[in-house]
Amino acid sequence: MSLIKSISGIRGTIGGKVNDNLTPLDVVKFASAFGTWLQNNKNKKDLTLVIGRDARISGQMVSSLVTATLQGLGINVIDLGLSTTPTVEIMVPELNADGGIILTASHNPKQWNALKLLNEKGEFITGENGAEVLALAESEDFNYAEVDDLGKYETRDDAFDIHIQQILDLPMVDVEAIKAKNFKVALDAVNSTGGIAIPMLLDKLGCETIKLYCEPTGHFPHNPEPLKEHLGDICELMKKENADVGVVVDPDVDRLALIDEKGEMFGEEYTLVAVADYLLKHKKGAAISNLSSSRALRDVARSHDSEYFASAVGEVNVVTLMKEKNAVIGGEGNGGIIYPDLHYGRDSLVGVALFLTHLAKENKTVSELRAGYPSYFMGKKKIELTPEIDVDAILSKMEQEYQKEDVSTVDGVKIDFENNWVHLRKSNTEPIIRIYTEAHSQEEADQLGDDIIAKIKSLI
Repeated sequence: MSLIKSISGIRGTIGGKVNDNLTPLDVVKFASAFGTWLQNNKNKKDLTLVIGRDARISGQMVSSLVTATLQGLGINVIDLGLSTTPTVEIMVPELNADGGIILTASHNPKQWNALKLLNEKGEFITGENGAEVLALAESEDFNYAEVDDLGKYETRDDAFDIHIQQILDLPMVDVEAIKAKNFKVALDAVNSTGGIAIPMLLDKLGCETIKLYCEPTGHFPHNPEPLKEHLGDICELMKKENADVGVVVDPDVDRLALIDEKGEMFGEEYTLVAVADYLLKHKKGAAISNLSSSRALRDVARSHDSEYFASAVGEVNVVTLMKEKNAVIGGEGNGGIIYPDLHYGRDSLVGVALFLTHLAKENKTVSELRAGYPSYFMGKKKIELTPEIDVDAILSKMEQEYQKEDVSTVDGVKIDFENNWVHLRKSNTEPIIRIYTEAHSQEEADQLGDDIIAKIKSLI
């Protein structure tokens, strides 16, 4: 079964049977549910939704289904076509729309696609709202428009320009400082829409771009999750071309990984750390990440006399806490940068601009910059689930097993040991348990993960 319905949207593999995979009928039903939910909750007659998609192969098909369904409900559609998640988020309020739908399965392989749902602020809908949409999808209580009341359809081809200009206009993005450095940037965009948007941004910043996998064909040349084990090609390209920095984004461009001038990973966790270091030097305030993110962000925040807070995992939870604490910067350790002066969404484009500003002003190489941060190493593992396994019971047993340690159950089970930690949680998007660890060496972090996996297996 490869159809996952959650409060954050619907995600699945293309093809197969209805209710088991992401079939055309499932797409229509879920788009109908979201459109109907908006109609039920808006005190206005004419509604407009913005849609955009990444470059995956099924994107055009899914987009056509969503567009026709919304028009069938009497909702107007503004179609950005090939876009990025942050670009769609920017354009919803820019166009005074009532919401948005992003068609992307993010870091999942090419057979997957998904519908991600946005409110009128261009932010992901809340868990409560998502539950209401799911209930509507189950009830199929839809009322489609008559022929004279069908929604209108239009396209926009200026969304990237608008998004990039808003980034260039940010006071904390120093365009002239970046231009003065003439940075040589290698880019791996995994043959999706980052291959369009990121070079446009880098050109405006006066950088030379060395492109790798930048054709938006949707044929991902490697696993699209921007992890070290998938990025051998760009690491080699960095050394071959003597580039200053490597930029890697996932298919929908909301996760940013960096590579230093030696072809070594900067560390996905440290994207947020570096950007926070730059921003908190100039403005004291809270920094936010989730429970599975590195302690390094806490350390950097404290070095600038700023506060650090951790939310439950999930962008919606991070954003909620950021608003509550009026945070200067936030995000997730998977390379997701949320800069509220632009918008409340993970955005690799603003991440690139802020990082390059920091790099230019520090007058260091990427490896020198990384060496200045606390040395932590993350381990990320997972266990495949089967229907007969009671995952909640396993998590409860793990909580009991380590009750003498500092244990949090705010989101799954996080066990804080003196020198390291492990966080166990069920994925919202895939049928797995994710296991995050952190320690003072990669070997220690990986070993901790293996030990925890062995412990879980002993309890199954």
